[in-house]
Amino acid sequence: MKFPRKHSLKEIAELIDCTFIGDPEFPVLGMNEIHVVTPGDIVFVDHPKYYDKALESAATIVLINKEVDCPEGKALLVSEDPFRDFNKLTRHFKPFKGADVAVPDSVEIGEGTFLQPNVVLGNNVKIGKNCLIHANVNIGDNCIIEDNVIIHAGTVLGGDAFYYKKRPSGFDKLLSGGRVLVKSNVEIGSNCSIDRGVTGDTIIGEGSKLDNLIQIGHDTVIGKQCLIASQVGIAGCVVVEDDVTIWGQVGIRSDVTIATGTVLMAQCGVSKDTTPNTTYWGTPFGEVRTKLKEYAAIKKLPEIVKNLK
Repeated sequence: MKFPRKHSLKEIAELIDCTFIGDPEFPVLGMNEIHVVTPGDIVFVDHPKYYDKALESAATIVLINKEVDCPEGKALLVSEDPFRDFNKLTRHFKPFKGADVAVPDSVEIGEGTFLQPNVVLGNNVKIGKNCLIHANVNIGDNCIIEDNVIIHAGTVLGGDAFYYKKRPSGFDKLLSGGRVLVKSNVEIGSNCSIDRGVTGDTIIGEGSKLDNLIQIGHDTVIGKQCLIASQVGIAGCVVVEDDVTIWGQVGIRSDVTIATGTVLMAQCGVSKDTTPNTTYWGTPFGEVRTKLKEYAAIKKLPEIVKNLK
């Protein structure tokens, strides 16, 4: 998320009422999660386990809960609760804006695009040319749909990220200020849910086709020409590269990369990165021929045990 204008370190510190380490005029251009930060961004960290990762990231401003040595060329915002203060920044720069109409005046709709009854669009939504948005679709604030896209009934684009911090009093929600970006020639089935990025974009790549009842988490990036069958669940911050096929009921954990040309057979449980142009099966998942050999060997175990007696 980039801010509308450049801010100083001192301005941001005053906004969230915290101390800072660095030049008061140090430039602050935006805020992002660690996997998408660029110079000028704020990233937050609230656990010593991740201090080095945050301090060594591309972010040049680190919102942290302890005074530490500040890396050269960077600045620190020292807060008692970085999670809380990251939310303060989201509220300030991306405040919730209610709507009292189904299609606000700020929406842009391209030539040849058709909206079926009961479609609800958020503020600043942009839809390209020759799209078909079926009944009861909900597209949240700031989302972008490019040309020749079909979205079937009941799908929600731009729901909040499933991202919480456990507190003694319950769960504290990390606010979502990002978007969903759907590239050209995509088709999305009915009753899918694609969450917005926390600060960046959740992206569905050009020409990809999604079946019904699919969940895609925040900040996940789906590449070009991917096929995803029904009941697939993809967690946040996943990268699915181009020409990937994912069959029904596959589950993919966060922060993994599904390499170009991967095929995930039905009901795979994916817990780590894949190798390009490889087919996988099973839970825990593995290369399909290896897994089949393992199952064949398991079937032989009773007879092997019997012969050992």
